[in-house]
Parts: sequence; C-alpha cells; structure tokens
Amino acid sequence: MNSPIRRVAILCMVMFLALMANLTYSTVFRQDALNANPQNRRVTDARFAQDRGAILVGNAAIAQTKPVKDRFKYQRSYAKGPLYAPVTGYYSYLYGSTGLEWSHSAQLSGQARGQLIDRLIAQAAGRTPPGASLVTTINTKAQQAAWNALGGLKGAVVAIDTQTGAIKAMVSTPSFDPNALATHDIAASQATWKSLNADPDKPMLNRAAKEIYSPGSTFKLIVTAAALEHGMTPDTLVDATNYQLPQSTHVIRENCGGAKITLARSLKISCNPSFARLGAQLGADVLRTQSEKFGFGQTYLTDLGQVASKFPDNINEAQTAMSALGEYEVAATPLQMAMVAAAIANDGVVMKPYVVDEVRSADDLSVISKTQPQQASVAISPATAAGLQRMMVDVVTSGTGTRAQIPGIEVGGKTGTAVTDRVRLPYTWFVGYAKELHTAVCVFVEDPQTSLNEATGGRISAPIAKAVWEALR
Repeated sequence: MNSPIRRVAILCMVMFLALMANLTYSTVFRQDALNANPQNRRVTDARFAQDRGAILVGNAAIAQTKPVKDRFKYQRSYAKGPLYAPVTGYYSYLYGSTGLEWSHSAQLSGQARGQLIDRLIAQAAGRTPPGASLVTTINTKAQQAAWNALGGLKGAVVAIDTQTGAIKAMVSTPSFDPNALATHDIAASQATWKSLNADPDKPMLNRAAKEIYSPGSTFKLIVTAAALEHGMTPDTLVDATNYQLPQSTHVIRENCGGAKITLARSLKISCNPSFARLGAQLGADVLRTQSEKFGFGQTYLTDLGQVASKFPDNINEAQTAMSALGEYEVAATPLQMAMVAAAIANDGVVMKPYVVDEVRSADDLSVISKTQPQQASVAISPATAAGLQRMMVDVVTSGTGTRAQIPGIEVGGKTGTAVTDRVRLPYTWFVGYAKELHTAVCVFVEDPQTSLNEATGGRISAPIAKAVWEALR
C-alpha cells in the first residue's frame, strides 16, 4: 500500500474513532443534558405525548390523560382545575410543570425505578409504558368548603391531620385553570401564560406553601410555648402595662384589663404590650430556637415546593419585642402555622406534612409505594402542649376566636392581625385545631376587603376555619 492511500486510511480510521467516541460520550454523559435542553423539541414532543397517570382525590381523578386525535395523541385535563391547582400544578408543552405534576413526573409518566417491570412489559408488547396514579391525602369536602368559605378573598387555607401530617385541604386564591396551560393549542397556551403573569393578583402563586407572610399574633403561640418551656405557667402574672420599646420612643399601647394579668388571659385577649415585653425578656435566641423546633427554617413538603418560614437573625431587643408579635421580619407560610397548631394538638410532636398517600400501578390494583407518617421533631413537652391546649380553647370559648366555635367539638385556636403598612388593610389569620376531628387548620386572608375595624382574624378568618371543620364532621 502506497503512502497516500495509507494516510487516507489512517485519517478515516481516526475520524471513525472520533465519531464513535463522541457518540459514546453523548450517549453516556450528555443524555440527561440533551433531553433537558428546551430546544430539543423531539424529546419535548415525546414527553408531552405520554399517557400520564391520574392524580386522585379519593376515587375521583382531578388530573387525567385521555386519547385525542392530534400529533400529541394524549391530552392532559384537570377536573375543577382552579380548586386543586395548588396541589396538581400544571403540565404544559412550553412551560414545563409544577406541583405534583413536577415532583412526581417520573411516576406519572411510568419512568420511575419502581415501575421497571411495567415498563419492560409495555416495551415488549410495543406499547408506551403506562403511568402510575397518585392518590392524594386531600379530602374533597374539606377542599371545597375551604374554597367556598374564602369566597373570592385573596388568601389560603391549609388543613392538616394532627396525628399523621396528611394534608386534608390546600386552597390558594385567586387561582388559575391548569387546562388553559395544558392545551394543545400552543398559541392559546402562550396567551394564557402572558395573561396570568401580567395579573397583579398573581393567581399562579401557591400562597399556602410557597409564600411567606407576617403571621401577626398567631406567632404568640410560639412565644407562649417558649415561656412555658422556660418555667412559666398559664397562671403566671405578666406585666400588661404600656410598653416602650428599648432604645426607642415607640410605645405599644393597649388596655389589657389590668396592670398584671395571667399569661393565659394575655393569650386569650392577645395583649400586645405583655407579649412584646415577654419576647424581649426571653430573648431572640430562645424565640428562634422555639420557632425552629416547630419547623421554621425547614422545607418538609418538597412535593409542592414548600418554602422555609423564618425568624430573623442578628436582631436587637426592640426588634425581638416586635418579632414576638409576629411582626418585624418574622415570616411564615400558612402551612407552617397549621403545623404549629397541629403540633400543639399532638402533644408537642411535629409530624412531617405530606400530600401523596399512595402511588399505584397503572391497573390500580397494586401499590407501588405508600407514605408512612414521620415525626419531624418534638417542639414542646406534653405538659407544655396540654397547657397551651387549655389556653387555646379559652381563646375560642370566650376570647378573640369565638366565631370558630363548633357545638360538641373542642376547638382551640389563635387569631392574628398583621399590619404590613399604613396603606392596605392588615392580613388576617386564624390557626387552630379541632380535637375530635384530629385536624388543624390555618386560614390566611391577604386582602379582607372590608373596613379597618372589621379586618381582624376573629371576624374574617375564624369562620372560614369553622367551615372546613364542619365539612369534616
């Protein structure tokens, strides 16, 4: 073989080896990146054309896929879309997915490890692997009652099983219709996306788990827990006179019915001067530690992208006093405050919240996985929890939360009103538990749409919680 032919042969061999090496590298190391590339429409088309499993509330599908005669072959649809949108999220060709559609996409599309056998059987038969179904913990009556009771107000409701952490209701308003984003009419989907993002009310926000707000006086439950854990009792007398913040001219003024009142009465009437003073006495480190024991700083409900609630760092005595009122830079999700009430009702034990009860195979006959309740932490002792329960019952029986009363059921709660600025109305809150129903509820109303005198947690939020509990009876 002459040298020119040899050189051409060597060059061809090198190019062939380079091609094989690049193909091997792309297959082994770049597959995930190439599949995730938004410009890879082939992968996007294939993914969007899957027969995804259903998302269920009880035996009813709130998200399911049906065959259609277009290039995608299957259409994702959502029953009562706006009602369940904070849970299901959406599944869109252009905009990806959120909620359970995102966190459990592998199971819903049949690609999870636990579905290997079903996948192999489907491939052997020349079929697309079927998706698994998700059975949620949501109670349809509680969900609908929360939606109806909010009545169009901007806010959120969370109901949680005090003993297991199972989410019974999660509503966020205003909401949106996931069907409008899942449509195969791409131009219509784009128009909906643009409209939703331009809406000043931000309907795609999950206010229940993915936004944090000043919790107002509901935070006094955590302050009271810290006080009881550090030697006080419900009968301990606290100073209820007007309180001037340290190194400040600002005075917290309120007539709490006497210069000295019990801690129990202070919580019952939500006395600001006594709690500000108490917070300063306990100190920022004690309040922060107690908050963290209840779950602040943690993101347990990763299925729905829960954000962490926070207690501020590096604060002085005056800022600590204001933080004890649930103001300054204290911020919490409604889910977190529902967890606080649930832990108190559960003798001090915080349970990890969850919203998926079971993952079932495509034939709905076998359970692929089932969520087992898990303890997250012990926030307070059983004795402290018992004392707090009695105090919270007093709040509902004859304090600021009387509108949450339910005949024949022990209800304990705490109202809250958080002033965010001097322009808009304050946030209104109610958190509590119904003992016989084993359910804690948090109601947050961002815009009460009423007069300033009426914008209180007791008037606006407590009746909403009552409606949810009554739906569970």
